[in-house]
Amino acid sequence: MNKQLMRGWLGWLVLLLFSPFLNISLIAQPTTWGKTEHKGEPWVKNVSRPYDISRGLNGRHIALWASHGRYFENSRERWRWQRPPLYTTCEDLFTQTIVVPYLIPMLENAGAVVFTPRERDWQEHEVIVDNDHSSQENYWETSHQHHWTPSQEKGFAFHTGNYVDGENPFEAGTSRMIETTKNKNKYSQAFYQPTIPEAGSYAVYVSYTTLPSSVDDARYIVWHQGQPTEFHVNQTMGGSTWVYLGTFQFDAGCDARNCVVVTNQSAHHGIVTTDAVRFGGGMGNIERGGETSHMPRCLEGARYYAQWAGMPYSVYSSKGGENDYADDINARSLMLNELCGGSVYAPDSVGRRVPIELSLAVHSDAGYVRPKGDGIYGSLTICTTNRGDSLLAAGCSRQMSKDFASEILDNATHDIQKTFGNWNPREVRDRNYSETRLPLVPSAIFETLSHQSFPDMKYGLDPNFRFTLARSIYKTILRYSSRTHGSEYTVAPLTPRNFRIEFTDKGNGEVLISWAAVKDNLEPSATPTAYRLYIAEGDGGFDNGMLVNGTAVTTRLRKGSLVHFRVAAVNKGGESFPSQVLSACYNSDKAKSILIVDGFHRLSSPAVTTNGFDLYADAGVSYGRTCGFIGRQTGFDDSRIGLEDSTGLGYSTHELQGQFIGGNDFNYVRAHASAIHQSGDYNIVSCSSEEAPNMPLYKYNMIDLALGLECDDGHSLLYYKAFPNTLRQAISQFVAQGGRLLVSGAFTASDMKTTEEKIFLQQTLRCGLNSHYNGDSETVTGLGTSFDFYHRFSPNHYAATSCDALAPMGEGVFSAMLYADGTCAATAYSGSDTRLFVMGFPWECIKGEKKRTSIMKGITKFLLQ
Repeated sequence: MNKQLMRGWLGWLVLLLFSPFLNISLIAQPTTWGKTEHKGEPWVKNVSRPYDISRGLNGRHIALWASHGRYFENSRERWRWQRPPLYTTCEDLFTQTIVVPYLIPMLENAGAVVFTPRERDWQEHEVIVDNDHSSQENYWETSHQHHWTPSQEKGFAFHTGNYVDGENPFEAGTSRMIETTKNKNKYSQAFYQPTIPEAGSYAVYVSYTTLPSSVDDARYIVWHQGQPTEFHVNQTMGGSTWVYLGTFQFDAGCDARNCVVVTNQSAHHGIVTTDAVRFGGGMGNIERGGETSHMPRCLEGARYYAQWAGMPYSVYSSKGGENDYADDINARSLMLNELCGGSVYAPDSVGRRVPIELSLAVHSDAGYVRPKGDGIYGSLTICTTNRGDSLLAAGCSRQMSKDFASEILDNATHDIQKTFGNWNPREVRDRNYSETRLPLVPSAIFETLSHQSFPDMKYGLDPNFRFTLARSIYKTILRYSSRTHGSEYTVAPLTPRNFRIEFTDKGNGEVLISWAAVKDNLEPSATPTAYRLYIAEGDGGFDNGMLVNGTAVTTRLRKGSLVHFRVAAVNKGGESFPSQVLSACYNSDKAKSILIVDGFHRLSSPAVTTNGFDLYADAGVSYGRTCGFIGRQTGFDDSRIGLEDSTGLGYSTHELQGQFIGGNDFNYVRAHASAIHQSGDYNIVSCSSEEAPNMPLYKYNMIDLALGLECDDGHSLLYYKAFPNTLRQAISQFVAQGGRLLVSGAFTASDMKTTEEKIFLQQTLRCGLNSHYNGDSETVTGLGTSFDFYHRFSPNHYAATSCDALAPMGEGVFSAMLYADGTCAATAYSGSDTRLFVMGFPWECIKGEKKRTSIMKGITKFLLQ
């Protein structure tokens, strides 16, 4: 026999004999799920959604987390960040700014159930309503046919003070249970009514116990500012932990408009259980070394959230309490395994049967290089195929993880390069990392960029980059899940633009509400097929939306009622992010009409300098509130890259750690409209500034132009401008025709840089730029009163940290408001031709609703008398 052939046969014989001991499989294992499919109800389902998602992630369960968090360093008995403070942030904070405001909502808008082993809610308040520790006014029950009784299983109960290692709050109390009914009229309920300490956004979590006779459609109704949103929770899985329903706006106080109701209605005969309801993320309460982190829980590592969420000690403290750093890394995957064990994706493992099929860890530690011009270090991904079992828990090959990691890297590189023109793909590393070795399902780590590299962070700190990166990850998860399940997919559309509300010629309060679709140049399937129009009245919450098949709809406003609208695009793959909020009010056909123009669209990084960022010159604008900043950058020496002490490039101070900072909520028209509504019997409509030039401005007695922090800052990845050419021309014509104008914004004058723009500023707005107000005082005087405005960082509102000090220009123009240093905060002009009121800071930054209304009443009276 040929020697080469003989060696081949001998090799195969060795593999056959010894493969059981070498953990080698000679049979090719599947790299798709094949027939493995969760066919039951999802863990949580929003049944108030007015459309079906048939080609998205409906019914898919994804595990996702944002790398590290604050942890207790056992050897030095101190709490610390896992990564160094660089470029005004650190990895522990930075990766959350991708995952929380962007990636998780994108996946949920596509129908996915997202589990994260770190607290997701950027809310430092926490209110828990529980049958074990609640007054009668906070928790109560009603019974019809069937009655609530104690469950045979333990439940959640909290105690005041901190929790020490080993305490499990889900074994400290009791839970309630009741037999189900199909009766739609006579059913029992349990009410959880919180006392909310401060109005705002709160995540809602529920807990229950899973019993042999639990049903898969337990009915929960969340009442938020008077609006109900209904969920069905599959109680056959995932009991005895916090189960996230959604995040909602709640009023302050204890009010029936804000509560959670659990009923025993079900399509099945069985048992519904209920335990506790939690509102808000809260502050860390796990004590290590004699103290807590003193940080919001969302900034802590997974180890501490896992304990608060009722996980076994072996899950969150695999090192026996001796090494919190390792515990935190392992807890992310072990918590995932605890939940998905016993499901179709981990059938031979013991767990809580939640069908989680995929996990992704989002990091930002892709290494560093010496800077070379504008060179980008870029992204890499990590998987594990050659450690531990060769197969995943469902019998599939670990190659599934490598496929996933490769697709994440390839798609992110493509989307970033197409959108911003420059990005560097690195490699897919097949290494032994616990976050990719321990999970029972396909898993990957995405090192999004190098947080040591200034060129990378110029991208990373811009919210528009974060959106593009997160959307790329979402699309990869959608495509990967669809491919491995053999199903078709459609990518959710982008947010509509050109939003406007205007009165029709029919009068009597009829308005036309219109918008335009946005084409996704990166994804042909992301085409809207319908739109979801959300409506709120007065100070109430937004409803669950109505489907509109076109890009316009007419409606008749109820006389005297202030109504607010926002719109999102939908298709079979899911829903876009919502538009900004617009408002309208009708009083009579003879009433004076005011148009509010929303000119604040900007999202940006902090001001860019040589080798870094100047957070206090311009903090930039985040998408909503953020907790991503740690402090001022002090290290700018590019020869010190990679050093983690105070001399290193990018090194930053810690004065902002743990603080939430307000950003652009795209909700400021509502504040303007509410104040105008209370100032007089005006008709009110509104539009985006991009639509203002297309509106019949001559029909309106007054325009309220809200510019916020809009400006061409010179460093944003997208272009913004307070007065783009078309808007400037439209406003000039409006004023020339005698229109009355209110303009407010932090860069109203300073964003006028060209000769033409400066002429507009002087001749149309009748003011100029004197200086910038950067003083410490937040007090402004004017209109016979004094008030404070958001000039320093605040969790409740974006701050105009630098704003324009104006100079009156021309006869009849005077200073109407003054900053604390005596410079002009607002100019006013009253003439026979027109009337103007121009503010050097945003009107909506005035603190206090009553004071804002008082100031708006004075301005509208001045302009319209």
